[in-house]
Amino acid sequence: METQTTLNVHPDNAVVWHRDQLHLLDQRYLPGRAEFLALESAAATAAAIRDMVVRGAPAIGIAAAYGVVLAARARFAEQGADWRVAIEADLAQLAASRPTAVNLFWALARMRERFATLGGGDPVPELLAAAQAIHDEDRAGNRRMGELGAGLIDEPTEVVTHCNAGALATGGYGTALGVIRSAHAAGRIHHVYADETRPWLQGTRLTAWELAESGIPVTVQADHAAASLLATGRIGWVIVGSDRIAANGDVANKIGTYGLAVLARHHGVRVMVAAPTSTIDLALASGAEIPIEERDAAEVLACGGVQVGPAGVGARNPVFDVTPAGLVDAIVTERGVVMAPDTDKIAALMRGG
Repeated sequence: METQTTLNVHPDNAVVWHRDQLHLLDQRYLPGRAEFLALESAAATAAAIRDMVVRGAPAIGIAAAYGVVLAARARFAEQGADWRVAIEADLAQLAASRPTAVNLFWALARMRERFATLGGGDPVPELLAAAQAIHDEDRAGNRRMGELGAGLIDEPTEVVTHCNAGALATGGYGTALGVIRSAHAAGRIHHVYADETRPWLQGTRLTAWELAESGIPVTVQADHAAASLLATGRIGWVIVGSDRIAANGDVANKIGTYGLAVLARHHGVRVMVAAPTSTIDLALASGAEIPIEERDAAEVLACGGVQVGPAGVGARNPVFDVTPAGLVDAIVTERGVVMAPDTDKIAALMRGG
């Protein structure tokens, strides 16, 4: 079941647990319409993730963790002490909602680990505390990434970002936009160019809105306008987020990131990826193993609900692409920064070395 509700609309409050429900700021309609959906079940949470009500790898993981709480509440009410068996179907439904963002599976695994420590009573209080811990840790981690990323920017400059890796895509503050927010506050970034990010226009609708709300000067550009901008020499960094990082440092991010990184390398512009360590998937040796989600061709052939492509024409609609580690200058995480990432450096970061 999902219902609309009224809460304080702000980019830092896109995922909210309120009155025993999960509330998601519906990102499909921002900034024209700002409203929350109140979710009461794991099935509704999975649908919200699949249908892009919530998006961004960390935010998807957080939403899924709260979805586990909703599932546990329902299964305990139905099955009592046997809730652990019944909840497996809910976990599978949540896991199937989006294939690329590894934070989803990380969050579900972390919630599952809590099952073993629970007694025979109501599991909801402890599982809710676990979900809230994931949420709080993400916010704190984003602040830390903001500080570390801002520290890499030597002098005041302009930057380009692609898609939305801000508060809306996380538990609050943002990854790539967290770096931009911190760097702007420190006087190191004075203007941001946000790629529009077709076909969902996350850059136009979400990133530009977030930056404007934070008082950061922003200009939206068509995705392919980035090349001529980089050629001017004014851009110091390309700063993006990630949905999955392979063990060798290859980065999966919104479609178009790979091309932007190639352009940046050609023009001598550095590329920074800001992402929590929950985005790093050591089980995948390289980006070639990252599953890339394909969505409905209609998303490409229409804009704002208006058909723009001719009838009978198909469309490619991969949601992500993979940027090779060799095109990435820095990966910024809450644990530290990896310069010129490779397998050994990523492994050292993850083991705390």
